[in-house]
Amino acid sequence: MKAYIFPGQGSQFSGMGKDLYDNNSKAKELFEQANEILAFSITNVMFNGTDEELKQTKVTQPAIFLHSVIMALVADNFAPDMVAGHSLGEFSALVANKTLSFADGLRLVSQRALAMQKACESNPSTMAAVLGLDDAMVEKICAEIKDEVVVAANYNCPGQLVISGTFKGIELAGEKLKEAGAKRVLSLPVGGAFHSPLMESARTELAAAIENTNFSQGICPIYQNINALPFTDAKEIKNNLIAQLTGAVKWTQTAQNMIKDGATQFIEVGPGKVLQGLVKKVNKDTEVSSL
Repeated sequence: MKAYIFPGQGSQFSGMGKDLYDNNSKAKELFEQANEILAFSITNVMFNGTDEELKQTKVTQPAIFLHSVIMALVADNFAPDMVAGHSLGEFSALVANKTLSFADGLRLVSQRALAMQKACESNPSTMAAVLGLDDAMVEKICAEIKDEVVVAANYNCPGQLVISGTFKGIELAGEKLKEAGAKRVLSLPVGGAFHSPLMESARTELAAAIENTNFSQGICPIYQNINALPFTDAKEIKNNLIAQLTGAVKWTQTAQNMIKDGATQFIEVGPGKVLQGLVKKVNKDTEVSSL
């Protein structure tokens, strides 16, 4: 069974999507439609922008979404048995499996990016990757930090868990995690504490937009970040998508469940190869590739 997986923030690069635009008329049409929907030339930033310009949240999230989704929409014989996406990638996956239309997916991603940007500005915060410690120990140490927000945010693969919270919370947790035997605790160059309670204002804002958007019955199940389980019901998918902003990305568990349910091939759609590497760390015998 084929599992198509879609990357999140961090995989962007200058020139992304240009080959698609230049060589496929349907792709070009979709990129031009995106420029109209967003009311600025995102293609100009994607194809010619500096790394700094591509790092702006209002650009990064739609850019990765567009690169991933347009690749899927113009691919020959695109027939997923199941899909999943890492954080932002969940929106790409929902367009790829036809739960969301291209235009609605892009609008939601744009609103998500702006809502998250606002939440970051009102709550200065950050994230850090914890390497070489088991998940239960990281969770225990985060729970011991009082008076500061710090939570497990991204379960990427065994031995790699990202924590999210206030600067002080991350600093305190980092010290305790190293004492407990973590190989490294690396600060991440992000604008805020994604997938933590500090994103509550963004969650509230995005919830209204999601509730007002039409979700259809998808062509295959999506395994969602919040609980790593497969869904096809539109109402359940909406609720899980809303919860995702303040909840953890359970990528390790998602890959495990997809494999348990019969996935034999994982095909990454979009910029980079990060997810292929993570899936391999979950199960080294799994076949991975790019679209």
